[in-house]
Amino acid sequence: MRTIDSPPGSGDLPGRLAEVFDVVGPLYRRAQRKVEQDAPVHGMSVGIRAVLTLLRQHGPMTVPQMGRAQALSRQFVQRMVNEAAARSLVETVPNPAHKRSSLIRLTGQGAAAIDALIAHERALLRRAGGGLADADITACLRVLRRLLDFLDDVDVN
Repeated sequence: MRTIDSPPGSGDLPGRLAEVFDVVGPLYRRAQRKVEQDAPVHGMSVGIRAVLTLLRQHGPMTVPQMGRAQALSRQFVQRMVNEAAARSLVETVPNPAHKRSSLIRLTGQGAAAIDALIAHERALLRRAGGGLADADITACLRVLRRLLDFLDDVDVN
């Protein structure tokens, strides 16, 4: 297998894309473990973090919307919302567009908790960026988003 530094234009695009998946899996699992290791400090599981991050980025959402956005089952998202609500990090509010599917929104306590966690994570990530340029990150995000779009038809429920 070639490394990430293989010469461009070598002609094996499917093989290179497979390398992306080979790296993304371990990266995701290590990042998840790091969040779990920090959970006692921040009091937040990976699942609750995902819910709070979505609400911070997009504002109030329904559980099905969050599930689709994160490619997670509605049942899993509902469990995370219930845990977050039990800790007063989120609350339900009426949804004018749909009577049976309430909107979930951050509480002040939830916004403060996710803001603090993101600040902590960004401080850690400052150490990871050595030698990377903004163009590198832009190219990485373009490839990852393209692969995500390619797999958009995969049923996550």
